[in-house]
This record gives sequence, C-alpha cells and structure tokens, in this order.
Amino acid sequence: MTEATRRERLRAETEREIRQAARTLLVTQGREAVTLRAIARELGITAPALYRYYNSHEDLLRQLCDDICQDMSHELYKDIADLGEDQVRDQVRAVCHAFRRWALAHPQEFSLVFASPQDALGPKPDQFGSVFLEVAARLIASHPAPEQEHADVPSTLHGDLASFQEVLIQAVASHGCEVSAAELSLGAIYHIVQSWVRLYGHVALEVFGRFPFAVANPEPMFDRMIDQMLTDIGFGD
Repeated sequence: MTEATRRERLRAETEREIRQAARTLLVTQGREAVTLRAIARELGITAPALYRYYNSHEDLLRQLCDDICQDMSHELYKDIADLGEDQVRDQVRAVCHAFRRWALAHPQEFSLVFASPQDALGPKPDQFGSVFLEVAARLIASHPAPEQEHADVPSTLHGDLASFQEVLIQAVASHGCEVSAAELSLGAIYHIVQSWVRLYGHVALEVFGRFPFAVANPEPMFDRMIDQMLTDIGFGD
C-alpha cells in the first residue's frame, strides 16, 4: 500500500467516524443537536479540525443525508429481493410498506432527509423516492395496461414531466429494465408522481403526528391508499 493510498484510507475512515458521530447525535437528540462543536466533543477533537474533512456544517449534513438515503434504499430493495420479476404489483406494495416502516422507525433521519428545504439540504433527485418511482415505472412498462393519456395532465407541467421522463427512464435502465418514452408516457409519469406525493404525504403525517383526526391504526388507510394508487395507474385488482 502506497503512502498516498494509506492517507486516503485513513481520511475516508475519519470522515465515516465524523458522520457516524453526527448521525448518533441526530438519532438521540434531534437535528438541532448536530453541531460541529458537539460532533468534535464526541470525537475528542476541536471543532475547527472538522473543516479538514468537510467544507461546512451544511456539507457534512448533506453527506449525512446521502448515507441515510443509501441505507434506506438498501432496506427497500431488501424487501423486494425475493419477489419475482413478474410480481411487480407485489413489489410496489412491498416498497410502500417498507418505506413506511423505515420512516416510522427512523423519524429523525426521515425529518433530516425529507423535511429539509431542498435548497439547503434536500436529497438529490435520484434519491428522493427513487426506489418507489423505479418500481412503479417497471410496473407500467412490463405489464399491459390501459393507455395513459396525458389529456388530464396540466399543460404547464408537460415540460417538467418530459424532463423527469428521461431521468426515470435512465433510472429504470440502470436496474436492468429497458423502457421507452411510449411505455412511460407523460400521463403515466404524471400518475406515478401523484402516487409518490400521496405516499410521502401519508407517511409524513404519521411520522410527525399530524393526522387531521385521531386514528388509532392508520395502516388500513395506508393499504387502501396503495390500492387506489394502483388503480389510478391502471393496475387495480
């Protein structure tokens, strides 16, 4: 091992230790506790020493978001690993339930990643709901379904949806599923995005305890919402 390689390895290990200390503070005490001074105290170093590894507090939190998103993705993919390629509807259900379970079990991480202003820390577009969006796209691309017309798509969204169409096609292709713009029409993309918004909204209300009325067990509502989402994109029971 060369001296340069050894330094790089030691630096990477130190960066991981810093992010782990930050994540422990986040989980145990909340986002406000994740300060450079508190992290340095946990590691037994001075706060200015952290700038050797991260440009700013925001840079550290942004990379912490990346770690959290990666861990969340592993959890979501683990839930669909045993499902066959022809069980895409089951994959959609599994991903939705896995996302809800993860969020409820990790409220502080969920809050940092999904409730931070995008200009400040917001997750990268390919992380934000990527697993759900990929599975939903594969559902439409791999199963015969009613044609998704885009007459009901507001014209002001056509440009944005067309741009996202390319992103989603590439994301699905990166997981071994080739789809075309015809298979993922603007209408299909519109319904998929609407479904993600509904999924995220329900989960966020649960995580933050903000349901508009007392619900002893929100899971039946969640199940029914998934049924309706599948119906809306052309795959009802």
